[in-house]
Amino acid sequence: MRNDHVTLRSTAVFDLLAPQAPAVPVQVELRYDTRDPYAVVAAFRTGRAGWVEWVFARDLLADGLIAHAGEGDVTIRPAVDDPEVVAIELSSPSGHAVFEASAQELADFLDRTYDVVVPGNENLWVDVDDALTRLLPFDMG
Repeated sequence: MRNDHVTLRSTAVFDLLAPQAPAVPVQVELRYDTRDPYAVVAAFRTGRAGWVEWVFARDLLADGLIAHAGEGDVTIRPAVDDPEVVAIELSSPSGHAVFEASAQELADFLDRTYDVVVPGNENLWVDVDDALTRLLPFDMG
């Protein structure tokens, strides 16, 4: 495990797509934190109410830049009609949203995460004792 914790942040604008309506730009903050080296956080600005965060695997983002990736709540894929664009689809019990984002911006962010934690070395950044402490109750008796 490494002790030199790093958090990367990048802002972007994703286009929220809706049927028969113009795309709506949404501010998004992408975050990568070495305390959870397998994950990426996408925080979507929801107006004055604040932010909605989605957490998904860094590998999912990488795979989705190349081909359709993901099952369930988050899928990422290159846009059918534009190789410079990536479609990000989010589903939850409260709704469904499709966003389009710049493939280059996402790839640049991903490359920055690889500069911090090389793919395949994520396990070196995980503090297993700390994770177990959070999962197990303090009073085992």
